[in-house]
Amino acid sequence: MKIPYYPGCTLKSTAKHFENSAIESAKALGIEFVELPKWNCCGVVTPLAEDDIMHHVAPVRNLIRVLEMNKSGAVNDEKRLLTLCSMCFNTLKRSTLRIKEKVDDLDVLNDFMYKEEDYDGSVEVVHFLEILRENGFDEIKKQVKKSLENLKIAPYYGCMLLRPKDIGIDDAERPTIFNDLLTSLSAEPIEWRAKNKCCGSFLTLDNKEIVSRLGYDILTNAQKSGADLIVTSCPLCAFNLDNRQKIIKQKHPEFEEIPVLYFTQLMAIAFDLDKEVMGLDGNYINPVPLLESKGIL
Repeated sequence: MKIPYYPGCTLKSTAKHFENSAIESAKALGIEFVELPKWNCCGVVTPLAEDDIMHHVAPVRNLIRVLEMNKSGAVNDEKRLLTLCSMCFNTLKRSTLRIKEKVDDLDVLNDFMYKEEDYDGSVEVVHFLEILRENGFDEIKKQVKKSLENLKIAPYYGCMLLRPKDIGIDDAERPTIFNDLLTSLSAEPIEWRAKNKCCGSFLTLDNKEIVSRLGYDILTNAQKSGADLIVTSCPLCAFNLDNRQKIIKQKHPEFEEIPVLYFTQLMAIAFDLDKEVMGLDGNYINPVPLLESKGIL
């Protein structure tokens, strides 16, 4: 499978280990990410105002790139756009939904972007987890070379993968897609209360107090539920739960640090890919001692 791939900004900087582990893990499953040419920022958040059409320009321009890739033959008529970042996924997909619901908006957008090819509304935005589910978790089992059976993992969904209902990739209250993935990797997913609780999102920029308080609740709930580590698919969630443990430790000296990994890093570990691909040096809380203690590394 060759599928158009939208990286977004963070995966080219602080979350590069997310991108690398995803690309190489996908290759092991016969999936090739073909990066969009001339992609631009998704806009980060979707506009909620009914008359705000301008902020859909950035997402739609990326969707046009998918049509161009199809015309060039780069992706064999694959009119889907794959994302890794939960926030990029949510932003891009909500723009596709807006266009389907309000066809007149598409005419306005095409008129505004008159130097671009007209967008026809045909591209579907999908998350990598959806592709894994579509291909079958049994295919993932076949690639597992390093057992994770000693690992108890807390799957953290956050907000953007599950909400709103018509955008989410799983049931907002009882999601199972991470559990299915972790089980296929031979790990043990735990059940815990805070798996879909907000991490504080962009409040991390101007109100670290709130973010550290939310993070403390999420992380300690995972620990009390028996988790050895947490996995996520959102770079902002990863930052708030991983890097902000420094602030949490200052406020709660008794707090014990817990590693936070991207789900693709866990795939790379289970597939026994190169350590550079795993990118474990990109995590703030070093997961290596834990993984060594479990006999995985």
